[in-house]
Amino acid sequence: QVQLVESGGGLVEAGGSMRLSCAASGRDFSELAMGWLRQTPGKEREFVAAISWYGGNTQYADSVKGRFTIARDNAKNTAYLQMSSLKPEDTAVYYCTAYRSSTYYSGRLDTGDYWGQGTQVTVSS
Repeated sequence: QVQLVESGGGLVEAGGSMRLSCAASGRDFSELAMGWLRQTPGKEREFVAAISWYGGNTQYADSVKGRFTIARDNAKNTAYLQMSSLKPEDTAVYYCTAYRSSTYYSGRLDTGDYWGQGTQVTVSS
């Protein structure tokens, strides 16, 4: 089993920056691809970004390309989401997810295998 714990959410003004962290335990971190999804009330979870096992491949939703950066530190068992130029529409609960290789290769990056509890990000206008 994999445990994921997010941190770093909060309130930020539009145009500001914020970094989310996701600490993983319970399995060799380098065996997991990692990702971030977000959800607003009444909507399904939306894919934001994903990163492969050693960081060589990253993918982003069109809505965050050029503004968000996903990264990982395998020595610290932690994944990150650096968010810049934040907009009010980025307001959501952000979830860290881990993918088994089968899920990652399927391309279904909106369906992670393990989930964190979520952290609220609120961007004020």
